[in-house]
Amino acid sequence: MSETRDTKRMTMLDERFLSDTDLQQRQQELENEIKNIDLSTLEITAEDMIDEWCNPDEPRVLRFEEIAAAAYRIKFGVEKTPCTSSHMSKIVGMDLYFKKEFLLPTGSFKERGARNTLMTLPPVEKARGVIAASAGNHALAICYHGRQLGIPVVVVMPRHAPIMKVNNCKSFGAVVIIRGMNLNESKGIALKLSKLYGLRYINGFDHPHILAGQGSLGLEVLDQVPDVDAILVPTGGGGLLAGIAVAVKSLNPRVQIISVESERASGFYASTKAGHPVFTECQSTLADGLAVPLIGANAYATAAPLVDKVVCVSEEYIAIAILRLVEMEKAVVE
Repeated sequence: MSETRDTKRMTMLDERFLSDTDLQQRQQELENEIKNIDLSTLEITAEDMIDEWCNPDEPRVLRFEEIAAAAYRIKFGVEKTPCTSSHMSKIVGMDLYFKKEFLLPTGSFKERGARNTLMTLPPVEKARGVIAASAGNHALAICYHGRQLGIPVVVVMPRHAPIMKVNNCKSFGAVVIIRGMNLNESKGIALKLSKLYGLRYINGFDHPHILAGQGSLGLEVLDQVPDVDAILVPTGGGGLLAGIAVAVKSLNPRVQIISVESERASGFYASTKAGHPVFTECQSTLADGLAVPLIGANAYATAAPLVDKVVCVSEEYIAIAILRLVEMEKAVVE
């Protein structure tokens, strides 16, 4: 996106916190400070792993008012994506619509929650900066909107993170750290660094402001398809599911909310059977963005009472769906 277009889109709500010069200076300070410590010897304690916004012992249930506020807050910074009738409607024997979040600048719905969370930070936290752990889409969203809003960003990405997404995060000016054999290890490092340098850690699928931002998608669907009967929501950590469920059920309780997971990463299904979030071993799946072993506590507490059905699909069906989207919708999706 060009600087000219960014300027035209700016409103009082979207006002930059730091200038380009001050932002670059703060990013450089953070990079230098982190370089001065040996991350391989960093001791991470149980206390370091505590995230005050995501406490499994005291989960926060999302309210509709938070979603409405988030939708208004981000409306000039996250474009309303199309929700168009599908060419596959005749094949499946129903009116099928696709909400095309992949058309957003970083390619996913994660921008909604990222921008909302950044915009709700108090000034002192905006000045210090934020930190996140992500293998891709959440990191991209935080980095992109951090640059737009003039907020310093550090992201810790696991070693298996796609090189293209790593490079894109760097191109947005963020401090990118490649550490951890998996996302949980990266999260531990990010939480430790957040406490060492006073950075706000932002959980990509369970921070309450993330959930509220994702809920704006549900409001858009109701506006674009007023007579919708059911909404199928891909589910990993549960943030999108929780946001959409509250948004939609608050306005039209008759709409069914259906959670969809891979059979190889069925964390929400296992949690609903147990009655609480449970660790679920994830296997390799085409839906790698949904391979989250433990659903968020806030997300589960919010979504579980509202979801009508959970569907687990095979890798074969996921592969066929990707192929049909390319063939019939001319859409390339993850």
